Amino acid sequence: MSMIPPVTRSDMLRGRRASRRTYLLRRTAAAGILVVILIVVVVGISSIFSGSPNGASSTPSTIPVTTTTVALSPVTLTAVGDMDMGNTPNLAPNASTYFSNVIGALKAPIEFGNLEGTLTDTTSGSKCGANSSACYAFKNPPQFAQYYRAAGFNVLNSANNHSSDFGSQGVVDTAAALKAAGITQAGMPGQIGIITEGTSKIAFCDFAPYPSTNNLVDPAAESALIAKAKTLANIVVVYMHAGAEGTAATHVTGQTETYYGENRGNAEAFAHSAIDDGAALVIASGPHVDRAMEWYKNHLIAYSLGDFASYNNFSTYSIMGISGILRVQLSASGQYISGSWASTVLAGQGQPAMDPANQSASLISQLSRSDFGANGVTVAANGTLVLPASAQTPNAQKR
Repeated sequence: MSMIPPVTRSDMLRGRRASRRTYLLRRTAAAGILVVILIVVVVGISSIFSGSPNGASSTPSTIPVTTTTVALSPVTLTAVGDMDMGNTPNLAPNASTYFSNVIGALKAPIEFGNLEGTLTDTTSGSKCGANSSACYAFKNPPQFAQYYRAAGFNVLNSANNHSSDFGSQGVVDTAAALKAAGITQAGMPGQIGIITEGTSKIAFCDFAPYPSTNNLVDPAAESALIAKAKTLANIVVVYMHAGAEGTAATHVTGQTETYYGENRGNAEAFAHSAIDDGAALVIASGPHVDRAMEWYKNHLIAYSLGDFASYNNFSTYSIMGISGILRVQLSASGQYISGSWASTVLAGQGQPAMDPANQSASLISQLSRSDFGANGVTVAANGTLVLPASAQTPNAQKR
């Protein structure tokens, strides 16, 4: 019977080293095979994209890429002039339904108006001293923002001489109230109001002749703000709160206007500059009366939309009690497509109502002919805006 020699420690070590060498050889071989496979795959892919069967360098072929371009949509807006619903504590008793008589004519995807005053409950900071004369500080409760929104207004202007009537607190409260109501604000220093309709973005650049707002009497600031707005939206609308006030202030003078010693700007020069800088439309209020409309370089300028709503704050005497609703449709590039004017009156103590006599339409037509002659924009009997014969817009109503 043969004997199996005992396994020594040295034998065990030799066995382990042999097994490790075998493992390393197998691993190295596997890695080599993987490298070869990767090289073959890369060469094959390179050949496909190079258009050369052997992978040689050649001009890369163009890979078709499918892109979808979203067409920008035309926009429709309505715009009105100065608005308030009283002055705390003397507030309109029917504030929640103050616009009920005109809500149908107002209805549009974008509704713009000038908020003449503040939305605040603060009891301090009024700009008017105890013994002030000819000083007016307006405020409504912050919840009144909801009434403007319920009427359809989604852009309100604060570039006017009443936005800071109650100091910094009034400014802050007004901005907060508008935001809470879902209303875009425009007009405070550096502020551009951006709103979307369909696939288009509309930027509102609003100005007044005061450093506490976007400053109308600072040409460089005006140009810079419009230039910025053009990078944010495909259509720029400019609002200006400009000109003297009252029944004697219906005409666009082409000169710098003053009122109570204030420089109220040169409305015509400013409007022309805004169009030159890229605005698609210029609208305005401030004189508390209607003013002419002008056709300038194939764009519409409405120099004053008058007073649209007020509870015992604005005079309704004579032509100060008539106003209207401007409706404009613009293409995605800002080209004028169509426009109309719906005449209104400040009924009773200043509530807006439709005017079947079309008084403001008649006044605007008269002023447009007087102030701008062949470039004046008039209002037809059916409310359609009538452009000059020279107007270069195929869809617009001409004389």
